[in-house]
Amino acid sequence: MPIKIPDKLPAFDALVKEGVRVMTETAAIRQDIRPLQIGLLNLMPNKIRTELQMARLLGASPLQVELSLIRIGDHKPKNTPEDHMLAFYQAWEDAKDRTFDGFIVTGTPVETIPYEDVTFWPEMQRIFDWTQTNVHSTMSVCWGAMAALYHFHGVPKHQLSEKAFGVYRQRILKPASPYLNGFSDDFSVPISRWAEIRASDVADCSDLTLLTRSEEKGVCVVEDSRSRRLYVLDHLEYDSGSLAEEYFRDIKANVPIKPPFDYFPGGDSSLPPRNRWRSHAHLLVSNWINEIYQTTPFDIGQIGAGP
Repeated sequence: MPIKIPDKLPAFDALVKEGVRVMTETAAIRQDIRPLQIGLLNLMPNKIRTELQMARLLGASPLQVELSLIRIGDHKPKNTPEDHMLAFYQAWEDAKDRTFDGFIVTGTPVETIPYEDVTFWPEMQRIFDWTQTNVHSTMSVCWGAMAALYHFHGVPKHQLSEKAFGVYRQRILKPASPYLNGFSDDFSVPISRWAEIRASDVADCSDLTLLTRSEEKGVCVVEDSRSRRLYVLDHLEYDSGSLAEEYFRDIKANVPIKPPFDYFPGGDSSLPPRNRWRSHAHLLVSNWINEIYQTTPFDIGQIGAGP
């Protein structure tokens, strides 16, 4: 099934060119089917790029998915036109009476700041609490995953002496997890963060299960099965050139940075990087969507009504 997004969203044409099946709002209305309602709380600076990355993965599902773009209240992004935000985004305060089958919280580059000092932290806390009653299943990414682990489980983040930056192999710890169905014994994932979650802290929480980790960079995917929460510390959604853009941006700004690990062919930054994680990105999101489909109420109004 295709993904349903607003007809004029910039991601629409890009997805069609890539061969992703996209359905217009007009065509979706004619189908007698309840699409899965997925909300995307997009905290990333370049929101248009993140919309495309997430819609690409959601659109590969065999189920019909309707994507709603959600933003933090009064926060004004510097890298996304205001008219785009007004046209396609709904403030969470205006969306909080809705229910969602699935809800994605992205990362944002504030991992060096204590949670309580992040300007929108009080609203993030309200949103996290709201997901317990209005969302069937959540997936949080990078800073969003760290913040949710801290809010719900008290798991601290630890600052790194240098940026974890590159493509690292991840080891599967729980091959029977439905979220890892079809995964290889190990897989590659892009990492770009200044903080980490430690496996020992995850192990101290009886309601958390560590699903995958890197020998070099630690925790990657964590599950809270009782609350249907998935925490993804790294960036499977990234495009092939995302790490290169970050690297050359920092070089241009005279920010000290090492080349991303195991990313450029032969370590040569003049060569285009090869995407070695795309298939597993699709698998993870498709497995998440399938788990939602298998367990969410047919009547979306029943989400949050009880066990």
